[in-house]
Amino acid sequence: MTANDRHVGVPVTIVMPTYNEAANLPRMAELVLGLPIDGLHLKIVDDSSPDGTGRIAEELAEKYNADRAHGRRRMSVLHRTEKDGLGRAYVAGMSAALAEGAEYVIQMDADGSHPVEAVPRMLGTAVASGVGLVVGSRYVEGGSLDEEWGRHRVLLSRFANRYARTVLGTKIRDITAGFNLWSAATLRDVDLATLDSAGYSFQVELKFKAVRAGHSAVEIPIRFEERTEGVSKMNLSTQIESALVPLRLRMRNRRS
Repeated sequence: MTANDRHVGVPVTIVMPTYNEAANLPRMAELVLGLPIDGLHLKIVDDSSPDGTGRIAEELAEKYNADRAHGRRRMSVLHRTEKDGLGRAYVAGMSAALAEGAEYVIQMDADGSHPVEAVPRMLGTAVASGVGLVVGSRYVEGGSLDEEWGRHRVLLSRFANRYARTVLGTKIRDITAGFNLWSAATLRDVDLATLDSAGYSFQVELKFKAVRAGHSAVEIPIRFEERTEGVSKMNLSTQIESALVPLRLRMRNRRS
């Protein structure tokens, strides 16, 4: 998509869950809302961050909403009262985006690991091809990981993707990717309320169910950066869930 092709009239919402991202959020909001996409909306889903991320998000929303694009608010904040998993935060944010009329919904981390500059390319791919899902992929030709990732993390990430792909029989090479663009039609067909995964395995479950529902996926290469502020939210319980979810999805698929 060129600077002159702004997809005027296409409502796009970026859903960005946050927990203790006060150091990252102002810069991320500036980068996202500086993209040359008319009608772009940033929705923060904050899980009552003790570091004040929710308050900062509200201040940023007040600032950016003074300059509305095509009558839409440029930024909004959804406050949740408990931290019960990335997947449930995404379901809340994506459901709200659909209710507000978004035609495309983008998942993006608040820590700077996902390249903001790839968003117009993802949107252009979706609009031109008509696919229901565009994945910002680390594992297709041209994709890469930050050199700061240690060998152990790289091997674990690659193994998790290969494991999930093998168990589920999918061709999506980066099925665990968290940087994704979805059409509203795809998300409605999947029915977000039926998703079981609370943690990072939400990424796998949603992609699997979308493909099972007949929607096509395209992967475009991205460079995945290491976060510069804050700490990762991955823990042992989310790793265990990530291992079990593909098996559970396969067993349900066999019975259906």
